[in-house]
Amino acid sequence: MKPTIVPAACLLAFACLAFAPASAQDMAKTAGKNVKVLLDNEKVRVLELNMPPGASTGVHSHGDNVVYFVTGGTATQVTDGVTKTMTRKPGEAVWSGPVTHDTTNSGKTAVKTVVIELK
Repeated sequence: MKPTIVPAACLLAFACLAFAPASAQDMAKTAGKNVKVLLDNEKVRVLELNMPPGASTGVHSHGDNVVYFVTGGTATQVTDGVTKTMTRKPGEAVWSGPVTHDTTNSGKTAVKTVVIELK
């Protein structure tokens, strides 16, 4: 029986795929029906997020971003295993650098935000 020779490039590609970290999830997918993409171009993506009480965004990642709170409310956010509860007021805007997290509306009212992700 003749040995099978696998090109080195194929082995390298397989190794990179097998050991690469799982890619971060996109909130436009993880938040389901609660999110709507309003604008997406080469410079920015704008998402509208409508979260009823108890709804979660699912674990997702953002690069640099701004969140504008159309309505206020209370949310619980889990980032790197750390849980933080925050209350925001209508009209408040918050800047964030790159982050991977899950956010749940832990209040009693629906919360509407606009998320602006810089590319």
